[in-house]
Amino acid sequence: MSIPPFSTRLLAWFDDHGRKDLPWQHDITPYHVWLSEIMLQQTQVTTVIDYYTRFISRYADVAALAAADLDDVLALWTGLGYYARARNLHKAAGIIMAEHQGQMPATLESLIALPGIGRSTAGAIMALGYHQNYPILDGNVKRVLTRYAAISGWPGQKNIEQQLWQFSEQLLPKNRIAHYIQAQMDLGATICTRSKPLCSQCPLISDCKGFESGNPTVFPTSKPKKIIPLRQIHWLIIQSQSGLIHLEQRPNEGIWGGLWSFPEFESLDAAVAFYQQNFGTVPDNLIQQKPIRHIFTHYKLDIFPYLVHSSVCSQSITDYEGLDWHTRNNALRLGLPAPVKAFLKLLE
Repeated sequence: MSIPPFSTRLLAWFDDHGRKDLPWQHDITPYHVWLSEIMLQQTQVTTVIDYYTRFISRYADVAALAAADLDDVLALWTGLGYYARARNLHKAAGIIMAEHQGQMPATLESLIALPGIGRSTAGAIMALGYHQNYPILDGNVKRVLTRYAAISGWPGQKNIEQQLWQFSEQLLPKNRIAHYIQAQMDLGATICTRSKPLCSQCPLISDCKGFESGNPTVFPTSKPKKIIPLRQIHWLIIQSQSGLIHLEQRPNEGIWGGLWSFPEFESLDAAVAFYQQNFGTVPDNLIQQKPIRHIFTHYKLDIFPYLVHSSVCSQSITDYEGLDWHTRNNALRLGLPAPVKAFLKLLE
């Protein structure tokens, strides 16, 4: 008895077990697919749901997103991480309005030309938004395919990735492309999971080479480990007599690009020098706060916050127009790095 094709079994499984009620699966448009795919990069579905719902209620289409202030977009993104995603969304929306008459591009090449859209995201937009036969290769799909075919080697290697793209194209069905792509993602997220795959419930078990090997979790091959460096910085949290807090907007490029944060320094001496330069005196009441460790993808960051109750009062605040002052409540509405937001919530 012959085994039904890969796609046939996957679609039959999807009909019974696939996810069909996620927020971005209602009123599907290329814009909704784009937004959800960007949010889901490196982020769990359960985390994304609330962010997506808030975002789409504020920016219902490309035109609304393009017309928004980047600060407002980043504020909605606060806590979701990888803020370059939000900056690229905003920038791409502007390009779509200027160069594509406000319509999401409908070819793979024109989508990939937009900031922040790679081949897999473009494929998802084409398949889910336009029902065109294109594969995707996100983390879940890579795991399913490498296990199914027992493909060794880290998928981040160019030759392995190219092999997976070719394989994924070979497996594409002629019909129901949107359901098929969603089924691949769902199988990886719910059955073919990273550490404890539910092989007995998998529709592909009959010819899965990873299962046949007896140890499917060796696929995909893990990324070679690197020593994660540790950085240290010092924050200066300056609070005026009237409770205003000094924040600085970070450059658009780099970590936390475009977000608002406390002044950051490589040393405490540099922080004191900044205060003296701007206020004409050394701070006489530096209050050291509990250190914070924040983990990024490429390094760990130890933050040493110092609180200063400045002599600046509300009447003299205009003497410091070069500095940006915010009430605590207004500050919490800005685009903030997660540790800054957490600190502000604790600050009296």
